[in-house]
Amino acid sequence: MFMTGYAVMAGDAERLVLGYDSFGNICGRKNTPVKGAPLSGQDMTNKKYVFFLNSCSLEMQSLKISSVSLCVSSCPQEQLNSLEDLQSFARNNGSCLCLYNLNVSSYTLSPKAAELCPTLPVPPSKSFPLFNRCVPQNPECYSKYASVLISMVNEMDVFHRILSGILAGRDTVIGLSVLALAFSFILVLAFRFIRALLVHTLVALVVFGLLFVSGVLWWLYYDYRNDPSTELETEKENVKFLLGYAIFSTIFTVVLLSLILVLRKRLQFTVQLFRIVGKSIGRIPFLLFQPFWTFLILIVFWVFWVAVLLSLGTAGTAQSTSGGQVEYRALSGICYMAWYHFVGLIWTSEFILACQQMTIAGAVVTCYFNR
Repeated sequence: MFMTGYAVMAGDAERLVLGYDSFGNICGRKNTPVKGAPLSGQDMTNKKYVFFLNSCSLEMQSLKISSVSLCVSSCPQEQLNSLEDLQSFARNNGSCLCLYNLNVSSYTLSPKAAELCPTLPVPPSKSFPLFNRCVPQNPECYSKYASVLISMVNEMDVFHRILSGILAGRDTVIGLSVLALAFSFILVLAFRFIRALLVHTLVALVVFGLLFVSGVLWWLYYDYRNDPSTELETEKENVKFLLGYAIFSTIFTVVLLSLILVLRKRLQFTVQLFRIVGKSIGRIPFLLFQPFWTFLILIVFWVFWVAVLLSLGTAGTAQSTSGGQVEYRALSGICYMAWYHFVGLIWTSEFILACQQMTIAGAVVTCYFNR
């Protein structure tokens, strides 16, 4: 709770989600001035998109994009080749692509227009949903833009890379979770009808499943290791993770197969246990809904956890630099707080799951002893 209060007070998640310009203004809302930055503190309510003046030649400097960025009301849909085109675009669309202190009528007259306006020609760009940045559509510019983002991911610490990997594979995770939910529900219903067959079927599925998973992991590791295109740092780390997963899966498979072999005569006790489970579910059908309440509680907690994480990631002080620009410098100790926050995610999630297990165990034991 201390970290939550600190993150809310010191952080600004809107800056990460909505985007901000080089002068400390968050796009899409009103801003407060920053000392030493005359172009800060502007009303950007109608300017929701971040536009880079040099989107075709972005560079990374200390995890920061070097190009000057502005908040604009719309991204240029067509290529703009001259200052006249910039002026016409600003008048027709109300979106000024030059610095805020340069008047639209001065685009073609000011001798400093070449410095205060974007590098010509300006490629066509558009913003993606939930990503309020003007992304160039020119193939060459887009590849450079993407390479800078990849470099930015490669230079992040391990914690942020794990989080970005989870977000990148969210569709697969959600699909497998739905499949597991359906399979579990079918399994619970099958407890009441085919107990003996189900036990032996489950044991066979576990054995072949583990052997299959171990084989696939070793095959993927061999395939990735011999792939000449593995040049990015993230790809190299994927190979290391695959090796770790393959070794862990192999050890786990050997241990479990040994246990099954030693305890094979005790499968009959498992059949009796499933008979009691079937009776309990028949008498307390609402046990089947208990995981749904737990899931809803976990969703609420995870949303809260992500909100705090975003606030921690934006906890920093705005400081003006040369040229009136603004930099957000992270506060000391944020990295350690993020790791502690990650431990809190695991611990609290396991506590919520333990509450569910306690509830189900208490209900089943009460049902068993009160015949």
